[in-house]
Amino acid sequence: MGAVFTGGWPWACYAFLVGYFRLSKIESVVLAPLGLAIGVVTYYLTKGSLASLGGLDSSGAGSSGIVLWGVLAFLFGAPLGLLGNLAQVPGIGGLFFRLLIPLVAFYETSMRLETESRGPSQVVLGTWTGVRFTAVAVAVALVAHTVWGWWRSRRIRSAGVGVGYRG
Repeated sequence: MGAVFTGGWPWACYAFLVGYFRLSKIESVVLAPLGLAIGVVTYYLTKGSLASLGGLDSSGAGSSGIVLWGVLAFLFGAPLGLLGNLAQVPGIGGLFFRLLIPLVAFYETSMRLETESRGPSQVVLGTWTGVRFTAVAVAVALVAHTVWGWWRSRRIRSAGVGVGYRG
């Protein structure tokens, strides 16, 4: 879990999904950064508590980490919430927005694998590889679903054109 939540993509995914599940763009822009800020505080307080209990690595668990990532939560949370809300647009119009998080997850974990491949354990490397695979699978499924819906609606429209015509 630590390998996943040290990355930026799950946090971006959270803000995006808040926006996706809200009907109002204003709610999306307000609730996404608020939720991220609460998540940041909770993350660092939990990290600090666990470190004090078991001698775990507590680097970055201080208030400076909370302030830095809290500010970033507000800066990036609002646009991500809005993009999530825009992803509700059906069909090809919202496809780019729906592909955003899988692309971010793939890119970020690829960069981590490239730059940190010698340091992390095999579990962490396996986790990042699994995230990359899942991101590609989700992107393919999103594209396939959109194309299938477009093709199906086109076929239904073309079949319905001649209904009632007795030329």
